[in-house]
Amino acid sequence: MSGWLPGHNLGMTLSATDIVVAGGGIGGLAAGWALAQAGASVRLVERADAFSEVGAGVQIGPNVTRILQSGGLAGELAAVASFPDRLQARDARTGQVLGTLPLGERAQQLYGAPYACIHRADLHGLLLRAAQQAGVTMHLGQAAGEVQMHSRGVVLHTALGERLEATALEASALVGADGLWSQTRSALGLADAPRFSGHLAYRALVAQDAFPAHLRSQQITVWMGPHLHVVHYPVQAGRSLNVVAIVHGDLPPEAQSWDEAAQAHALWRALGPVHTDLRERLQAAEWLAGWRVWALHDRPPLTHAGQMALGRVALLGDAAHPMRPYLAQGAGMAIEDAQVLAQCWREPGQVSERWQRYAAQRWARNAQVQARAIRNGQIFHAQGPVAWGRNASMRLLGERVMDVPWLYAGDVLRERPARGGV
Repeated sequence: MSGWLPGHNLGMTLSATDIVVAGGGIGGLAAGWALAQAGASVRLVERADAFSEVGAGVQIGPNVTRILQSGGLAGELAAVASFPDRLQARDARTGQVLGTLPLGERAQQLYGAPYACIHRADLHGLLLRAAQQAGVTMHLGQAAGEVQMHSRGVVLHTALGERLEATALEASALVGADGLWSQTRSALGLADAPRFSGHLAYRALVAQDAFPAHLRSQQITVWMGPHLHVVHYPVQAGRSLNVVAIVHGDLPPEAQSWDEAAQAHALWRALGPVHTDLRERLQAAEWLAGWRVWALHDRPPLTHAGQMALGRVALLGDAAHPMRPYLAQGAGMAIEDAQVLAQCWREPGQVSERWQRYAAQRWARNAQVQARAIRNGQIFHAQGPVAWGRNASMRLLGERVMDVPWLYAGDVLRERPARGGV
């Protein structure tokens, strides 16, 4: 719920550069870091009592690594990430190699930045350190709640700790980065709940040296089959392999959780027959690490800027545009949002004007990525004639259909023609 109380008397300590960020995940930390670098005084509110980012791997394309490197995080990124030299697509049933996209030097030369794979906790950690070093103040154990907008500022009401003691933070602006189940969306008049995609992601993280030698890998491999796909890639500077199997299934009881212990028999039943190479890798991951399951939710692609900002409140990342993982850009779009948000904050004008410029610059790109992710999921999980066409196109055109220059290039694409891609 949001309110407009023009007679409210904001605290005397409120300044025109004071911003509250709701949410301490990747998007919230990226926003806090970027805004603090832009000269804002930032307070970040996180519902957890301590920072501990769960999950496994994240792929970040050149559009994202370019932002991290330009922000002075190149060294930290290089120390914890993996930089695969290629992405290979295979048929989950037959094992046939369908196509290969060179990464490594090609990505660096073409887009000015590398393609990286990183453990989510490592990405979260480097952004946390960057935000703290930039001067962001952290308020832990406070869950974001009701938002009230006023003529000179905004108030975020929070529940403090297990006692649920109410408190409030006043600021000149609010950034809602509180994720898929965001409470701050209500400030924009948005009441729609996330929708279940019908897909379940089973995840495992395995130390490479625990695998038999022939199952270790330093590349990204995507296996595609009817109603399923599996992806695995190195993280933690190549020491671990992140394995994710996505299948169709029913919504589990804990709909809002994305880190539940999984029953392996449910995964195997949903997978059906798969190629020996893939089965052996999945069995090894199960024995060595076990599976965690995550019910995939999203929202329909954005349709206008008003879904990302209103008045003194801006939404960022999953709070604004949760998306399916089939373009590997959930974290990437949140980091892009943070960069543009900070750029707009540096510009002159009222808070509402800056936030509107941010929303105007971001909503269409986010909508495009949301739509493409949905489409990719349909292609990955296709069967029959659609799958045959997919396989034929990848065999004939290879990197031309696997690369996405409109996504990875950004300003680079406008500066010089991109080689390859469609």
